[in-house]
Amino acid sequence: MKHTLSVLVEDEAGVLTRIAGLFARRGFNIESLAVGPAEQMGISRITMVVPGDEREIEQLTKQLYKLIHVLKVQDITDVPCVERELMLIKVNGTPLTRREIIEIAQVFRARVVDLAEDSLTLEVTGDPGKMVAIVQMLQKFGIREMARTGKIALVRESGVNTEYLKTLVSRGS
Repeated sequence: MKHTLSVLVEDEAGVLTRIAGLFARRGFNIESLAVGPAEQMGISRITMVVPGDEREIEQLTKQLYKLIHVLKVQDITDVPCVERELMLIKVNGTPLTRREIIEIAQVFRARVVDLAEDSLTLEVTGDPGKMVAIVQMLQKFGIREMARTGKIALVRESGVNTEYLKTLVSRGS
């Protein structure tokens, strides 16, 4: 199972290297990693997606707490969260296919950020499922390049589980 960990660290040189080293020594792969300033000056938030069972993640959490500069580790996998990714995707686009690509982009609320004679570059923001879906739709045109930020997430203070709400809406349709 994939777990999403939110880790607050002191914004010091080498912290990310020590965390990556810990994962490497334990044989864990980091599938997604996003790092940036947190709400407090001098603190960074690391959001990572890692595969593992409950026991492995619990052990990993204990190991992270042993690292200097690690302030808080939270497994937010089963907690209602707001999750987003940013993706730039460059797609082959001729004058004949351009209209269809733009229509797909509109459905996904993506923006065209660059237009060349034979390609379009789209900016897509949303949950990880949206990223997978638009890539599948654009595959038939030929994807030239793609860059994704990795998932970032914050716990929903409202406690509303949007995944649960989606199942209610789909049953009602």
